[in-house]
Amino acid sequence: MSKSPKSGFDPMNNPFMDPKTNPFLDPEKNPFLKGDFAKMFQGFEAPNMSGITDSQRKNMEALTVANKTAAEGVQAVIKRQSEIMKNTMDEANAALQELQSKGVSTPDTAASIDQVKNTIENSITNMRELSEMMAKSQAEAFDIVNKRFVESMDELKATMSKISK
Repeated sequence: MSKSPKSGFDPMNNPFMDPKTNPFLDPEKNPFLKGDFAKMFQGFEAPNMSGITDSQRKNMEALTVANKTAAEGVQAVIKRQSEIMKNTMDEANAALQELQSKGVSTPDTAASIDQVKNTIENSITNMRELSEMMAKSQAEAFDIVNKRFVESMDELKATMSKISK
């Protein structure tokens, strides 16, 4: 192979591949090149892969349960939001029908103000309920992941103590 005039790269004359210019390729400067790898790793025990795979399986199961818990929480919030919206619309329709039956000329101002007040209070109560539902769902999902994280760290600690012995 000849040197390509366009690229300027000649793999046969690469200074990075020369032990004289690259200390990583010099056996006197790089202990990994003059050692016997079999001797270096003698007595080294590989970690128990079945334990590691079992731990990862448990991690995935915990994430699946946490995601399911979070999704169920969101579904519950959406369902409750729909119920709240339906109830609000029903109340608004009932209020409009009541005003229409009384006639536009004789509105009862105090009753209208009370009705607005009740609607606002109900809305705030409903928003608080939805907020609490979301917080509960998120806390449950977080607890699942946190519990698995602690278990995973204990498993890693046990594996590492076996390796160091």
